Formats: sequence, C-alpha cells, structure tokens
Amino acid sequence: MKYLIMLYGSQQDYDAIAGRPGDRPSMSPEQIAAMHAHMESVHKELVESGELVDAQGLTAPVHARRVRLRGGAPVVTDGPYAETQEVLAGYTVVECASFDRATEIAARFVNPDAEGEYVDVRPIVAGFENLQG
Repeated sequence: MKYLIMLYGSQQDYDAIAGRPGDRPSMSPEQIAAMHAHMESVHKELVESGELVDAQGLTAPVHARRVRLRGGAPVVTDGPYAETQEVLAGYTVVECASFDRATEIAARFVNPDAEGEYVDVRPIVAGFENLQG
C-alpha cells in the first residue's frame, strides 16, 4: 500500500532558511546543509529498500494561492494566509508493507531538536470505492 508522509513548516521557516529577518534566527549554511543531508539520507535509504515512490519539497507559502468558490465564482487569495501559520512544506510517498512501517519511516523526518515538530502519515486510496471507512 502507498502512504503519504506530509511535512509541515511555516513562512517563518522558509524565511529562516533564506536568511530573511523575522521571528526566527536565520539558519546557518551548515544548518541548511545538515537538513538537506538528512533528507537526502532518508530518501536514499528508501530508494535502496524499494519503498520510495516520490518526494518533493514545496515553495514558500508566499508563492501559494488558495481558491474558493463564493456565489459560484472563484475567489483567489495569495499566500501566506493570515489564518494559519502552518503549511504543507513537502511530502514523501512510500509504498511499504504496513501502516506501522510507514509510521516508522515518517518518524525519521521529525527533527528531534525541534520541540513540537511533527509529520502526518495517511494511506493513499487506490480508487473511489476505497474512500469509505
């Protein structure tokens, strides 16, 4: 079965990576390199085990758009969104034997030094008929 591992961040995280002034101190080039090396290492192991399907990072929330319908007409809001601090920052899709294995993989993406950081894991449905339950 395939599972989606969702990694979260905020505009402030992207600003810290980019060295922009904000609520958080800028990340050093060494910290950024370590973050990338960790992600690359986990993904490489998943490639070697045959469990990696896809993985992508997403652009900063400032580059996002939210589309809603109001009165049948689309209303577009440019990001970042005032009503939320947290956004989807990237994802990894794995195909593995069980939800427990997907959860074990997901735990490797959580930074043990970042209090409160988390990722979500959700099974991917194979078709409409699998949405029930």
